[in-house]
Amino acid sequence: MTGFEVAAVLLSVAAVCGYLNYRLLKLPTTTGTLAVALVSSLAIVVSDLVWPTLGARPLVASFMRRIDFNETLMHGMLSFLLFAGALHVSLQSLARNKGTVAALATVGVAISTLLIGLLAWSIFRALSLDVRIVDCFIFGALISPTDPIAVLGLLKGLHAPEDVQTQIAGESLFNDGIGVVVFVALVSYARLSLDADLAPLGPGAGGLAAFVAREVGGGVAIGMAAGYAAYRALMRIDEYALELLITLALVMSVYAVSFRLHVSGPIAVVVAGLLIGNQGRQFAMSDRTREHVDAFWKMIDEVLNAVLFLLIGLEVFSVSLAANAVVGALLVIPAVVLARLISVAVPVSVLRLKRTFHRGVIAILTWSGLRGGLSVAMALSLPPFPARDLLLTCTYAVVVFTILVQGLTVRRLLAHYGIGSAAEPVAVHSGGGSPHHHAP
Repeated sequence: MTGFEVAAVLLSVAAVCGYLNYRLLKLPTTTGTLAVALVSSLAIVVSDLVWPTLGARPLVASFMRRIDFNETLMHGMLSFLLFAGALHVSLQSLARNKGTVAALATVGVAISTLLIGLLAWSIFRALSLDVRIVDCFIFGALISPTDPIAVLGLLKGLHAPEDVQTQIAGESLFNDGIGVVVFVALVSYARLSLDADLAPLGPGAGGLAAFVAREVGGGVAIGMAAGYAAYRALMRIDEYALELLITLALVMSVYAVSFRLHVSGPIAVVVAGLLIGNQGRQFAMSDRTREHVDAFWKMIDEVLNAVLFLLIGLEVFSVSLAANAVVGALLVIPAVVLARLISVAVPVSVLRLKRTFHRGVIAILTWSGLRGGLSVAMALSLPPFPARDLLLTCTYAVVVFTILVQGLTVRRLLAHYGIGSAAEPVAVHSGGGSPHHHAP
């Protein structure tokens, strides 16, 4: 099949899943798409066991092998989804919550990685699964960061205070950077090869420090430089079609250049998106342009999210269904939730000495910490080695649980703490709204 034919199949199936969800399940679009895809995938697996002559599972599995999930997400879809999400995060609110966001995105990820690794190792040993402890820490690193795509999709339907939304969204937008750093460090330590686009670590702590500086610092620098250049260009024109083209070119060029320079493409795109979504929307866009830009990126976000969650649902064909692997994955789920609780409680408890938080913030941040396509993509990027199938199965189980169970019940948790409405949706706060001002 050609790339166009694969895309046509994915969009068609995503549309069918979305239609079935709208008519039958009436869940949020992305969650419903995942649910329908997952049920359909499991039905195909069962049908293959009952009627193997139908050949349904080999056919779908063959189609899925044509799609490089890691390449599709990490080197394509992610840039558009992160930019679309960053456009609607308020810089003012992010600045007010910078301590919380920074602590959760760094200390929180480190604590979670350590705890999940130890708990997973204990579970696997109890099940007589021969897994090295470094492999368990690799799993902890790839599953600890909350997924910005899944989290931003969740926030669209929550009527929560702006600061709470910013803490959730800000952490998810930035903690994937530290998560990738820890993941690559552990994979290098385990002597496993990774994507050629990731520059190798140097020896010792100095090599790790250089890697962090290059990835994070370089990503911020490229994002700010390219975002500012696009912002100045937007200020000098008032033609919405051209301004849309500039934002699209900004996303693709920043992401492509970042990978070539071995810096963090996700961080660069998020920084550029924050700049355009705040300063750009406020000072460089007319009301008409702002309306078209919002509509365009909302459409991109909705379509790509539908395809992404469809792919997550279909990735069941990539996981191991061996009994011990399934049992291990089910036991790992509560371990991940517990580690998330502790990794949130520790930094928030320390920060409470200097500032106040909304009631129930630890429970809310814990339960809203969804995992999604990024964790699956990192797991799929691992080369073949003895523990790979087990780690992928555990990753998939945690992702499905957080999206379907946590994602669908977090509104009730908010209602329990007297936040918003369990039924009334609201979008993430959007920066901007002032009249258009052009530079001379």
